[in-house]
Amino acid sequence: MAAATPTLAEVIFPEQANHNFSRILGDLKRSNLSITNRLRSIQHDASFVESVADALQLPLVANERCGSWYIDPARKTASAYFKSTDGHTGQWKFSTRRINLHLLGVVGEHNGCIIVDSTRRGKRHPDALSKTIPTWCAVLNRALFPDIPSSHTLHVPPNAVSDSEASQISARLPDFVESFRSLKIDLAPLRAQLKKPLRPFWITQDDALDLAFSEDFHPVVCCTSSRRVTGTELGEGGYIQGAGDDTENWALGLTAQIWWKHKDELASTPESDLPELIERLVAEEGPAGDSAGQVRRVAPGIYVGTLEAADAQLATPGTCVVSLLPKTTPQDSWVKSSSHIEVGLGKSKAASRLLRDALPRICEFASRFLCETKPDEEGTVPEKRFVILCGSGKDLSVGVALALYCWCFDAEGNIWSASDQRDSFTKTAIRVKLGHIMTTVPDANPGRATLQSVNSYLMDWRK
Repeated sequence: MAAATPTLAEVIFPEQANHNFSRILGDLKRSNLSITNRLRSIQHDASFVESVADALQLPLVANERCGSWYIDPARKTASAYFKSTDGHTGQWKFSTRRINLHLLGVVGEHNGCIIVDSTRRGKRHPDALSKTIPTWCAVLNRALFPDIPSSHTLHVPPNAVSDSEASQISARLPDFVESFRSLKIDLAPLRAQLKKPLRPFWITQDDALDLAFSEDFHPVVCCTSSRRVTGTELGEGGYIQGAGDDTENWALGLTAQIWWKHKDELASTPESDLPELIERLVAEEGPAGDSAGQVRRVAPGIYVGTLEAADAQLATPGTCVVSLLPKTTPQDSWVKSSSHIEVGLGKSKAASRLLRDALPRICEFASRFLCETKPDEEGTVPEKRFVILCGSGKDLSVGVALALYCWCFDAEGNIWSASDQRDSFTKTAIRVKLGHIMTTVPDANPGRATLQSVNSYLMDWRK
């Protein structure tokens, strides 16, 4: 007896088969986005970046966080901090928190630079390269070269930014310039670093390496390191566009610095063994890398660094150490001595929010330290300074440094005396001092929540 003819639903859409098909697609996607494929894609894109540098004979600058994955540290001249969110449609912004003025020296010395970044599947350029950097160039040109109006025009890549969007950004440039000027930064030294205005250019793996630059401008070449993938990565033979992005989702603690130091070993290790290898390398190198134990001056009498520097700084006469610990601790346990306070805030955004409640204790402690006149063994009172330490040396420590810079020092940088009456702090005054810190330490990276806590405390302290 002949078997019954199956229905169309039974042939094509049985529930179990549909479930298996979805699972198989998910497995394929996960296997394609493996660590091995990401590292191979990064290697491929890094070779392109190196070819751009060779062709144009300009220094390489990594736009962090992911730019450093694509640049051999031996060829990396500097890092930049241009955010794509400052170029998102309708959210265009000139950041007074990340003003990147340190790049002017690089551009002036080498007659230009190449800023490297990447973007995820489907986009030709990240917004940082297509809009944030062009805005930065136009604002600085207007501020530093007011007598060259031809340099004041906004230049954007026509294949990525519409005329309408470019027009809307251009309309905001005067306000951006005023925002920059409100920082009260001395423009003469900045202008002295440049021989001519800035002009952005763009290059991708789809472009020829024969860019022609005008002699009237310093070229700022915006290099998108990754090849554009318009469909899914499943048809790309393992290639992943923007493989170095979103490392918190795949890298297991691996950093660009560790990758470049051990790339041959990592590239030759089977996928199944990579997690164990990465765990070992991260433990050996340490999370702070080369910055462990170092402190950096961010303002007169104020330094920041990582927690590894605590012992050395505590042994330095005249130093008040504020250690911001990655675990929460009760306030009555914070004060360790008259010159050392350990503030347990925890980690990430929660720590930034807890900072608001901790700042009154920290500022009060700092004020008492400044009032002390304890002489050293030779009978002299050492010059006093603050050292603020956190896990990264770039976020919470910078926020507290900003708070102390405002709380303990007046507009001229003089220490407040006990008889001085502090006026209420304003957003402008806080922003000016933050601008000074970011100019001194360009890779400082205080989070939005950290700065909100600082602003909230300083502006509300009299209430």
